[in-house]
Amino acid sequence: MANLQIVPAGKNVEAQYVEMKVPLYSYGCEKKVKKALSHLRGIHSVHVDYKLQKVTVWGICNKDAVLATIRKKRREARFWEQAEPEAAEGKVEDEMAVAKASRLAAAKGHRLRLSWKKLFPL
Repeated sequence: MANLQIVPAGKNVEAQYVEMKVPLYSYGCEKKVKKALSHLRGIHSVHVDYKLQKVTVWGICNKDAVLATIRKKRREARFWEQAEPEAAEGKVEDEMAVAKASRLAAAKGHRLRLSWKKLFPL
């Protein structure tokens, strides 16, 4: 009963998109997130993008209730923040370079290098 969504009857309510960044470690995590969200009332569709670590929910729903439901499965989940492309473009390139360097360092130090290559393609 905790997952019930109550929509006020007097208001004109439209379906909305809710985008969240959710850390997904395997395709099993993807299934777990889809299953948890599909049980919410008012949800029309759930799309999970494993590469971007992004979950998009479409339906008549409360954004906070959707996030709370996902956080039961993945505590690090948060809303997807759309930054301005021009201002964030330089930041993104710098962050990608730092992330790539750290992944390379981690892969060199780890004896199971092949599994790291599968998780973090360079």
